[in-house]
Amino acid sequence: MSATLLVLAAGMASRYGSLKQIDKFGPSGESIIDYSIYDAIEAGFTRVVFVIRKDFADEVKQIFEPRLAHRIKTDYVFQEVDTHTDTFTIPAIRSKPWGTGHAVLCARNVINEPFAVINADDFYGKDAFKKAYKFLSDQVSSILWANICYELNNTLSDYGPVSRGICETDNNSSITSVRELLKVYKQDGRIISEENGQLHVWSANAKTSMNFWCFSPAVFDFSGELFHEFLTKHIQDPKSEFFISFVGDEFIKQGRGKINAIVTSEKWFGVTYKADKQIVQNCINRLTGENAYPSSLWDSSL
Repeated sequence: MSATLLVLAAGMASRYGSLKQIDKFGPSGESIIDYSIYDAIEAGFTRVVFVIRKDFADEVKQIFEPRLAHRIKTDYVFQEVDTHTDTFTIPAIRSKPWGTGHAVLCARNVINEPFAVINADDFYGKDAFKKAYKFLSDQVSSILWANICYELNNTLSDYGPVSRGICETDNNSSITSVRELLKVYKQDGRIISEENGQLHVWSANAKTSMNFWCFSPAVFDFSGELFHEFLTKHIQDPKSEFFISFVGDEFIKQGRGKINAIVTSEKWFGVTYKADKQIVQNCINRLTGENAYPSSLWDSSL
C-alpha cells in the first residue's frame, strides 16, 4: 500500500537557536529526521514530503538527497507566510507562517494518498511508525483518522515549558477533544500547564499528541475551510497560529468523523531547547548500542 510521510521542517526554531531540523545527533552525524525516515521505510512508507522554507531548501536537499536516493521517493513543498492565503492581505507585522495546520495545508497539491504527519525535531520510535502504517493501510478513510499518542510525562523538556496537545478519549479509544496547551512544564514533581493566568495539574499518563497524525487526503479540504475562517478572525494577530490539533478537534466537534487514539509503547524524545541536544544524543547512542540502529544509518542495506 502506498503511504506518504509528511515531515514538518519549516519551523523557525527560535528557542533552539539554530536549524535543529538538520542538526547532528547520531554517531555518524545523522539528524533526527534521518531516524524518522529510516523507521518509516522499515514500516512500509514509500514517499517522504518535506515542508520547508525556501531560504534553506538547497541546504536540506543537499543533505537528504544523497542519503535517500534509491531508498524512498522525496518531494518538497514550501511554507511561507503567504502560502494558501488566497486573497487575504498579510499584515506587514506578520513575519512567520501560520503554524502546523498551515504546514499540512501546504502539501495539498502534492499528496493524494493516505499519509502521516510528523515534526522534524521529534524522535518517535519504530513502534509508532509501524502502527501508523498499519492504520493507513487497513483503516484510514475520509471519516476515520488517527493520532499516535504518547504519555505526557514522557514528552516534556527538563529545560523549560513546551506546547502539547492533550487528547481526551471515550471508552472505544476515540478522541473526543484535542486541547492545545502552549505552556506545559514539570514543577515540584507535578506536571503543570498555564493558560490565561490559570494553572492546571495534569496526570503523568495523559494521552498526548506529538503531531504524529494519520490522515486521508480529505483533511486538505476540511483544513482549507478552517484556515479561511481562522484568517478572517485572526489575521491581524502577529502571534496567532493555526494548529493541526485545532483541525482534529473541529473534525470531531463538527461530526465530520472520528479520530482513533493509537497509543505507542515508545518513549518520545526531542529538542526544544539547545540543552535538550545532549539528552537526545545519549538516547540515540543507547539505541545504537542496543543494535536498534546501525552506527552509520545510511551505510546499512535498508
